[in-house]
Amino acid sequence: MRPFRERNPAVLGAVALAGIATGVALALNLDSLPVIGGGTTYHANFAEAAGLKEGEEVRIAGVKVGKVTGLELEGDHVKVDFKVQDDVHVGDATRVEIKIKTLLGAHFLALDPRGRAEQRPGQAIPISRTTTPYEVVPAISDLATTVEDIDTDQLAQSFDTLSETFENSPEEIKASLRGLRRISETISSRDDDLTELIDRAKDVTGVLHERQDDLVQLVQDGDRVLQAVKARRQTIHELLVNTYELAQQLNALIDENEDEIKPLLANLKKVTGILLDNRENLDRTIQLMAVYGRQFTDATGQGRWFDSYIQNLLPVPVSIGDPSTDKKDGKKTGKKKGKSGNNSKPESADGLLPLLP
Repeated sequence: MRPFRERNPAVLGAVALAGIATGVALALNLDSLPVIGGGTTYHANFAEAAGLKEGEEVRIAGVKVGKVTGLELEGDHVKVDFKVQDDVHVGDATRVEIKIKTLLGAHFLALDPRGRAEQRPGQAIPISRTTTPYEVVPAISDLATTVEDIDTDQLAQSFDTLSETFENSPEEIKASLRGLRRISETISSRDDDLTELIDRAKDVTGVLHERQDDLVQLVQDGDRVLQAVKARRQTIHELLVNTYELAQQLNALIDENEDEIKPLLANLKKVTGILLDNRENLDRTIQLMAVYGRQFTDATGQGRWFDSYIQNLLPVPVSIGDPSTDKKDGKKTGKKKGKSGNNSKPESADGLLPLLP
């Protein structure tokens, strides 16, 4: 077998690209694979989509058994394609309903399996066996429109007419009508407030409808955080238990060494008191230590010796600057002062005291 370096690189590159493309295609169609992504696809016709989206869950009795794989408009109705697990029984009388999962706009497809015979995958479930929900946002919008169209004055007049008509009725009916009249008067007096309230509710529902994707994402992110906390539950529990045990051990240690700790704390208090009393001296010492450290570094930083100068350690030779010495030939031209004896100063051969090296 020839090594790779001796083979044609173009052929190797083509094979590698083909392998990568195959892997990407398999990853994108993982749910459609016979073994990994098995399942049976069914079709159902709905009068409207009701906000259902591709990828949302298919449930039976609240248990997820599949997902929606596609939506397609066919004439005056919508055909919904969904895939369920192979072990799920879908009878020929099965009912399908689009239900609201959350108030933020998420849905799921609810199956109610019925019938003994199997539903043929190629035959769509008719509209007569499908149900769509009434959306919350359109419901509130319709309520706002309906309430806005109510003539409150006419409604109050109608209640007054009913009250006059049943004027000679028994006391129980009169009390009921008086209550209805008070309700109509209250509604009429609060007409502007109710209209404003409904308008604002309509605006709020509109904003929620526009931001439903963001809200759903927020809820999903919160769910991920809770899942992460749940996954780390054991770690957090162990941390709390270890912290509690550490606190218990510290308490026991303090109790066992209380006699030794008390004098130590007392001495520590005295030491801190002394340091506080001499704080100015300590500050001055620290400042002078900086100067000392700098000079010490200058004296020892040139090598393995001290580089220093000491002034007036020994007397200067008396002959330096003596006018009686001839600077040209080094002979003495003056006379000696004093007598010979103990008062005369010793001289070297050239008349000068030896200099220190």
